[in-house]
Amino acid sequence: METDLLKRITHNPDLCHGKPCIRGLRYPVELILELLSAGMIIEEILEDYDDLEREDILAALLFAARLTQVKSIHKIAS
Repeated sequence: METDLLKRITHNPDLCHGKPCIRGLRYPVELILELLSAGMIIEEILEDYDDLEREDILAALLFAARLTQVKSIHKIAS
Protein backbone atom coordinates (compact mmCIF):
# COMPACT_ATOMS: atom_id res chain seq x y z
CA MET A 1 0.00 0.00 0.00
CA GLU A 2 2.83 2.43 0.80
CA THR A 3 4.28 1.98 -2.68
CA ASP A 4 0.90 2.77 -4.24
CA LEU A 5 0.59 5.92 -2.14
CA LEU A 6 4.09 7.12 -3.00
CA LYS A 7 3.34 6.69 -6.71
CA ARG A 8 0.92 9.60 -6.27
CA ILE A 9 3.87 11.89 -5.58
CA THR A 10 5.37 13.08 -8.86
CA HIS A 11 8.31 15.22 -9.81
CA ASN A 12 8.46 17.29 -12.97
CA PRO A 13 11.12 20.01 -13.33
CA ASP A 14 8.66 22.03 -15.45
CA LEU A 15 5.85 21.94 -12.86
CA CYS A 16 5.81 23.96 -9.64
CA HIS A 17 9.53 24.70 -9.91
CA GLY A 18 10.36 21.00 -9.71
CA LYS A 19 8.80 20.50 -6.28
CA PRO A 20 7.19 17.15 -5.47
CA CYS A 21 3.50 17.37 -6.40
CA ILE A 22 0.35 15.33 -6.12
CA ARG A 23 -0.33 13.22 -9.25
CA GLY A 24 1.18 15.73 -11.65
CA LEU A 25 -1.33 18.35 -10.53
CA ARG A 26 -0.20 21.77 -9.42
CA TYR A 27 -0.46 20.89 -5.75
CA PRO A 28 2.97 20.70 -4.14
CA VAL A 29 3.30 18.30 -1.24
CA GLU A 30 4.34 21.25 0.91
CA LEU A 31 0.93 22.90 0.35
CA ILE A 32 -0.88 19.85 1.68
CA LEU A 33 1.41 19.70 4.70
CA GLU A 34 0.93 23.42 5.39
CA LEU A 35 -2.85 23.04 5.25
CA LEU A 36 -2.72 20.14 7.69
CA SER A 37 -0.33 21.94 10.03
CA ALA A 38 -2.65 24.97 10.00
CA GLY A 39 -5.35 22.74 11.46
CA MET A 40 -7.38 21.74 8.42
CA ILE A 41 -8.66 18.20 8.47
CA ILE A 42 -8.60 15.93 5.44
CA GLU A 43 -12.30 16.40 4.76
CA GLU A 44 -11.91 20.20 4.67
CA ILE A 45 -9.03 19.98 2.22
CA LEU A 46 -11.02 17.65 -0.02
CA GLU A 47 -13.97 20.08 0.05
CA ASP A 48 -11.73 22.99 -0.97
CA TYR A 49 -9.77 21.09 -3.65
CA ASP A 50 -12.19 18.99 -5.70
CA ASP A 51 -9.55 17.18 -7.75
CA LEU A 52 -7.72 15.82 -4.70
CA GLU A 53 -8.49 12.43 -3.18
CA ARG A 54 -8.06 11.16 0.37
CA GLU A 55 -5.16 8.97 -0.78
CA ASP A 56 -3.37 12.09 -2.07
CA ILE A 57 -3.35 13.57 1.42
CA LEU A 58 -2.12 10.30 2.90
CA ALA A 59 0.57 10.14 0.21
CA ALA A 60 1.81 13.61 1.17
CA LEU A 61 2.04 12.57 4.81
CA LEU A 62 3.88 9.36 3.94
CA PHE A 63 6.27 11.28 1.67
CA ALA A 64 7.04 13.70 4.51
CA ALA A 65 7.56 10.82 6.93
CA ARG A 66 10.06 9.22 4.55
CA LEU A 67 11.98 12.49 4.27
CA THR A 68 12.45 12.60 8.03
CA GLN A 69 13.94 9.11 8.21
CA VAL A 70 17.56 10.18 8.29
CA LYS A 71 20.36 8.60 10.24
CA SER A 72 21.69 11.86 11.69
CA ILE A 73 21.25 15.60 11.49
CA HIS A 74 24.26 17.92 11.35
CA LYS A 75 24.25 21.57 12.28
CA ILE A 76 25.11 23.57 9.16
CA ALA A 77 25.67 27.04 10.59
CA SER A 78 24.54 29.27 13.39
